[in-house]
Amino acid sequence: MNYKIITDEKLLQDFIDWLPELKPQETYYVSLLARSKYAEGVGTDKAQLKRFTSNKEYLFDKIKQLECEVGAYKQKGNPIPQEALALYITPNPRDLEGATKKSLVKFAELITKEYNGYNPHQEVLSQIQQCCKRKIYFDLDFDGVDIGETLTEVKKHINPECLNVLQTRGGFHLLLELSKIEKQYEKTWYPKITTLAGCDVKGDNLIPVVGCSQGGFTPHFIK
Repeated sequence: MNYKIITDEKLLQDFIDWLPELKPQETYYVSLLARSKYAEGVGTDKAQLKRFTSNKEYLFDKIKQLECEVGAYKQKGNPIPQEALALYITPNPRDLEGATKKSLVKFAELITKEYNGYNPHQEVLSQIQQCCKRKIYFDLDFDGVDIGETLTEVKKHINPECLNVLQTRGGFHLLLELSKIEKQYEKTWYPKITTLAGCDVKGDNLIPVVGCSQGGFTPHFIK
């Protein structure tokens, strides 16, 4: 029996098609986490089990490769249960050129000190995760509020055409496509929407992957 990461293949493929087309120096960053708030047996929340980069062409297959035998993912020797798994991605492309430059600086700092257990591969992945040059979406994470009521309030402060609503296990992510924000809202949307009730994390965030497991829930777009 294997872990099930992909819960709806069509939703996942549609999501991959929705993601912005990459430039030659760009990639997507993906992270498989174990969440203690979704299941018992996970010592800490957001325990990282696997992370990788991919372009759109190979993203589906790379996600499929995560579906290894149940028990293969462990934390401190303890098998991770299926219901704890949650897959995340950066909807904004990551800049490999910038990450390479920052990695060189990081390595220059590391090699001047005594080795402390760092892993060069993981250091580079961390730089890739943090390096975003082209911000297409601004992400707002809402928890513990009614989606309909919140969206009604949001639409008072911005044009609906720029909104993408991703329902998640505990709430929803509101992805604002920055190029579609109308001029009359450009200077006012941020302070009005980011202060709404339930708005927690905001900016260039990881989001749950549509069509994949998030603690037993399948994230999906709301039209």
